[in-house]
Amino acid sequence: MELYITELSKYFITLFIACYTLECFLLFRFQEEEQRKAGYIRQNVWMFLVHFSCFLVICFETGKIEYLLFYVLQQILLFSTVMLFRMIYPRGNLLIINNTCMLLSIGFVILTRLSYERAIKQFFIVTASIIIGMAIPYFIRNLTFLKSLTWVYAGIGIAALGVVLILGSVTYGSKISYSVAGVTFQPSEFVKILFVFFVASAFNESWDFLRVAMTAVIAGAHVLILVASKDLGSALIFFVVYVFMVFIATNRWIYLFLGAAGGAGAAVIAYRLFAHVQVRVQAFRDPFSCIDDAGFQITQSLFGISSGGWFGLGLFRGNPTAIPLVEADFVFSAVAEELGLLFSMCMILICISSFIMCMNISLKLQDRFYRLIAFGLGVTYIFQVFLTVGGGTKFIPMTGVTLPFISYGGSSVLTTLVMFFVIEGLYIIRRDEGDKRARDKKHKNRKKSRRREEYEPWDKEEEKA
Repeated sequence: MELYITELSKYFITLFIACYTLECFLLFRFQEEEQRKAGYIRQNVWMFLVHFSCFLVICFETGKIEYLLFYVLQQILLFSTVMLFRMIYPRGNLLIINNTCMLLSIGFVILTRLSYERAIKQFFIVTASIIIGMAIPYFIRNLTFLKSLTWVYAGIGIAALGVVLILGSVTYGSKISYSVAGVTFQPSEFVKILFVFFVASAFNESWDFLRVAMTAVIAGAHVLILVASKDLGSALIFFVVYVFMVFIATNRWIYLFLGAAGGAGAAVIAYRLFAHVQVRVQAFRDPFSCIDDAGFQITQSLFGISSGGWFGLGLFRGNPTAIPLVEADFVFSAVAEELGLLFSMCMILICISSFIMCMNISLKLQDRFYRLIAFGLGVTYIFQVFLTVGGGTKFIPMTGVTLPFISYGGSSVLTTLVMFFVIEGLYIIRRDEGDKRARDKKHKNRKKSRRREEYEPWDKEEEKA
């Protein structure tokens, strides 16, 4: 019986997430949130079915009642998140919040499969993060002075990264975190948001060459501190986000070309300076030549992805724990092995739909500061997805970056939730701007109508004469 449930569940789970993914893109047909309501409800149904089917298999495979209780707690959290957001922010964007819950549910499923203890810890971190995040759209909408804190963002960001460089603990050769009262923080995750706010604030009023040069110096300070800490994955994200934000702010292709050239040069220098970069490049070029050493992780990742096939081996039927750090850097491989390539591609498409919505919000915002923030956070998110998936599939060398919402890591999940709630606040601002334009247009039409009425009596008298 258990074998039949496991085998059949693979196809149903794939079907359910495919239907959810299809809804993500069908929703873009409509311009207004009210027109998307039916699609959002269908998304919630498909999300519930995916989550339920996965945990049904987990419970049958393990026979442990605690997994069932854990599933109930997750359902309460996800359902409460969607419903509370709808009540608190009726003008918010439900695609972003639905995708957040969908990706979180996938993360809970795969982490429960890999490490129940870590899944429990992740659950409490997510709960606390959502409670914090619920207040963010309100502050984004109402705190207009955020536009003027340019150098505050820069100062806090550089200071936070500098503390890690000096006092941080070394993890796999890199200084990426430090602990306070037993709680470990990874400041580079939080500084990503401050960095986007800094660049957006700097280019809010001026985007001439002098302003570009000044921001380049500050951005370079962020990147150099990360390089000195050997956190090259985060340094790459900061660099790419800055280049694209400068390009969008100035609309000058020269900055994009200079950024590409500078990035290529920096990559060559990093390869010559850092031994672990050379190891990762070697593992990328020919992992099977060093399968017992540098190439072990990536070869195990490729074995897992290829063994999963289109529909996966089924939860608890594969061997994803053979990959070192599978719950963090290589979680995509675990998903592909046990849930299948089709499921994994749908997961990537869900991430892409979130990015498209961020770009849509950015394009329609009138305020330059908010427009740049939406763009910068969207690029930060999708580029991190690209680095993780690309590294796990040997498309690019590994960078040690986690997959947002899916990988294990408190700082990562909190930061991504904050980013998405900031986007929600920007979407509400966009709708406010639309309402203001509609009111102004209506007021203008009324004025024209009144003027026409004032001249009409004189026109009639002239006609009689």
